[in-house]
Amino acid sequence: MPRSSADEVNHPASGVPPSLTRNQIRGFWASWGGWTLDGMDSFVYALVLVPSLRELLPRSGIPATKGNIGVYGGLLFALFLVGWGLAFLWGPIGDKFGRVRTLMLTILWYSVFTFLSAFVTGVWQLAVLRLLAGIGIGGEWAMGGTFVAEEWPESRRRVGAGLMHTGYYVGIFLAALANYGIGSRFGWRAMFIVGGLPALLLAWVRHGVTEPAAWTRKENLVRGWAFLRPLATLFSPAWRRRTILNSLLMLASICGLWAGTVYVPSAITSVAEASGRSAPQAAQLASWGVMLVAFATILGCLAMPWLAERVGRRGALAIFFFLMMVFIALTFGKVFYLGAATLPWFFVCLFFLGLGGANFSVYTLWLPEQYPTECRASAFAFSTSFARFAGAGITFLVGAGIRHFGSLGTPVAMTSLAFALGLLLIPFGAETRGRSLPA
Repeated sequence: MPRSSADEVNHPASGVPPSLTRNQIRGFWASWGGWTLDGMDSFVYALVLVPSLRELLPRSGIPATKGNIGVYGGLLFALFLVGWGLAFLWGPIGDKFGRVRTLMLTILWYSVFTFLSAFVTGVWQLAVLRLLAGIGIGGEWAMGGTFVAEEWPESRRRVGAGLMHTGYYVGIFLAALANYGIGSRFGWRAMFIVGGLPALLLAWVRHGVTEPAAWTRKENLVRGWAFLRPLATLFSPAWRRRTILNSLLMLASICGLWAGTVYVPSAITSVAEASGRSAPQAAQLASWGVMLVAFATILGCLAMPWLAERVGRRGALAIFFFLMMVFIALTFGKVFYLGAATLPWFFVCLFFLGLGGANFSVYTLWLPEQYPTECRASAFAFSTSFARFAGAGITFLVGAGIRHFGSLGTPVAMTSLAFALGLLLIPFGAETRGRSLPA
């Protein structure tokens, strides 16, 4: 049986962190790799939103005006979030059949439906495939985060959570690189073909990683449970308040972060074209902007373990929320409208927007610490996915706002209010600093 965090008893007095086992190392890279390619996959559409809708809307009998691109772009983002919301169903599967098995299914799922998006002939076909891809993308985070939390030693678990979450933003960075070298030359369909590559990770995961010891110790128990029992447990008197609050905090993150940063490529494209850049030049600038956001978020993820230990889980989340609140409002509400001076200042603000985006890494550490093994994957999947149904509505409203205002700046800036509300909720969360992972 692979060694788990319980093996730290073998180092009672040395103060030296235990070495990682082969399964812990290989399992981390499987989770990180899946989350990296997940990030790449999920951001492909943000990068190709404008060119794909310019082609597909007329084919569907809809004029490709700026307003229609905003509305239908928001609709497709909303449907993607609905798919991610449905990803809460992976939680009971992970609790009942194992983290690694379910991780493989989620990777295969989103890879296939992203790949098929390269061959659509109308906007509604793309909408359906983005919804289906969202189901798989939402599930990978819950399975990978749960695996690392359960398998890594207690003294390294904080660092493992921070490192694991960098994968998503490395994936965004890779998507931007792919768009720079492939999308700007070969078009948006080639980007969706690249998005199908994560399926190649499956063979490596299947033959090299075993289930965490924490889950195998309770395997006989959870296998006898009804499928939805782990979800029902989340709303038992012991866990109900915690589950609702975690979902509300995630809703704040989704409404602001997704609506705020997902429009970064479109905003840069719009500003660049207005300043006389060609479409390929605008696409390349958008790629640089996304890479900058991803780089800054990776820095934030690396700083998260230190922050979470220094000021607690709630304090770390509050710092990231504050950055998002300020810089979404500033970036899209003020800088976007500076005219000729927009681009350089926009890129400066993107760095701080990226740092704030590391708020999601706090959940990777914090959520597993709040629930026992038998419902941990369900809690992670539900809290990180279910709020996306409401987030889908907010995202669609942003798209409608773009059509109403004739610009994406003001509607996106208004999403900063989500973080203001989130800051009011954080003090009610369960502080888990200094506590071991529940059995």
